[in-house]
Amino acid sequence: MKTDLPANLLQLQSLIKADGELELSLVSLPLPEPRTDQVLVRMEASPLNPSDLGLLFGAADMGTANQSGNAQRPIIRARVPAGAMKAMAPRVGIAMPVGNEGAGLVVAAGSSAAAQALIGTRVALLGGAMFAQYRCMAADQCLPLPADATSADGASCFVNPLTALGMVDTMRREGHSALVHTAAASNLGQMLNRICLQDGVPLVNIVRKPEQEALLRAMGAPHVCNSSSPDFMAELTDALAATGATIAFDAIGGGRLPGQILSCMEAAINRSAKEYSRYGSATHKQVYLYGMLDTSPTEIVRNFGMAWGIGGWLLFPFLQKLGPAGTQALKARVAAELKTTFKSHYSKEVSLAQALQLDSIAIYGKRATGEKFLINPSLDASAD
Repeated sequence: MKTDLPANLLQLQSLIKADGELELSLVSLPLPEPRTDQVLVRMEASPLNPSDLGLLFGAADMGTANQSGNAQRPIIRARVPAGAMKAMAPRVGIAMPVGNEGAGLVVAAGSSAAAQALIGTRVALLGGAMFAQYRCMAADQCLPLPADATSADGASCFVNPLTALGMVDTMRREGHSALVHTAAASNLGQMLNRICLQDGVPLVNIVRKPEQEALLRAMGAPHVCNSSSPDFMAELTDALAATGATIAFDAIGGGRLPGQILSCMEAAINRSAKEYSRYGSATHKQVYLYGMLDTSPTEIVRNFGMAWGIGGWLLFPFLQKLGPAGTQALKARVAAELKTTFKSHYSKEVSLAQALQLDSIAIYGKRATGEKFLINPSLDASAD
């Protein structure tokens, strides 16, 4: 280990106590010594993804949150509703590190040639516990960034890019030729739009605001439907008929939208039906829920025949099915197109301590399009 490194690091942890209290804090931990095939990365950038917020907040009502501690070591506490504690039971009493992905500089390494070769290299990481000043990781799990890329460029090169590529791959593997995406003006949605334009895949984008519609159209998206439009159902059916999309990936989760998509898919298919069937079209229509921006129940009105499905889709189970070789191929594409197809945008860069401020939580906790935060742990004071 290099002698100029600190003895300790700060890590953001989320703890739900048996009495129903959520506690978010920065914990000082010993700096790990990289094993033979590992590297030690000084973390410089880690995005606050919606998938991180589920672990960060659990089922807590953040409207009850209060802040204590000091500016360097803030503590956030909030109440978990009694009815939600059963779902939280597996994590009660366990301080959980947060942060799915990030990027930083390799500052120390184990003795293996692969690990030593990465010293001084900026790398991207995936594997949890990224909201920390340092992260120890196997060398073969690090993605070296292009020489001209910053850590901020590479911070989001796993979750959103691999999710977008996974959606297109799933579409093809399941025999569909076009797809639908909701919350489509997000960083992920913009990536998916660029992928589909580049690969010639018809895509129907669903947004909820006129400015989001304008953003995607300016990016060349030919099919953008605004769910707040009074003619939304007709406009969505037209787009589905034009593209032939029969698979959708929904970030919203709750409410009527998944059922509306299936209804419009059926209506679009029936425009070219040759004969009537009381069981509806034989074309399978699929909606995958991959997010929970709306935590209310998913509502469907079954007016779309019998050939349909609603299920869940998550990145990590998909990558497990894809296998190491397929996953590496996707990662290689991301690295090659890091500053173009897979470029991310952030509304604010904050330190670990600044991320645990009530005013910051009020913004990124909304999970609103265009308000994605980037955590830079190197901005925090040393844990020593």
